[in-house]
Amino acid sequence: MSYLGGYPAHLLQQVQALIDSGRLGEHLRQRYPRQHEVRTDKALYDLVTALKAEHMRGAEPISKVAYDSKIQVVQHALGTHTRVSRVQGGQLKAKREIRVASLFREAPAEFLQMIVVHELAHLRVREHDKAFYALCTHMLPDYHQLEFDCRLWLTARDLGLLQPAP
Repeated sequence: MSYLGGYPAHLLQQVQALIDSGRLGEHLRQRYPRQHEVRTDKALYDLVTALKAEHMRGAEPISKVAYDSKIQVVQHALGTHTRVSRVQGGQLKAKREIRVASLFREAPAEFLQMIVVHELAHLRVREHDKAFYALCTHMLPDYHQLEFDCRLWLTARDLGLLQPAP
């Protein structure tokens, strides 16, 4: 349960009981039955810009949004936010990029939205501090529950407990 480090022991015991009884996959499928239709980088860009326009109008523009198969979830990265600086003529130009792990193409819609909100919050707040999580919950009120459930989904996925939807 490498994705659940830092959670209280009583919660981990409940998760272990779901795993031992073989009910974790079914629990997640019932709770999050629908996958999203955001399969392409263009569709992902549209999702990100729509959320940004709704919640963060004054934030810096985003130049690129893409699914990235090189992001290793094992290294605790589900998405990345980068600032790419390039010299153009005599000026230094900075562009913002958001990349989301490719495995989220097949994730429930709520988990993709949670990852996008997380990376958008980094446009304003670099660190994972109180202000960062306040911004996440402003954009997505059930952010913390979705983050936990996403970690459960990743655990179930690694254990082979998630069967494709019929």
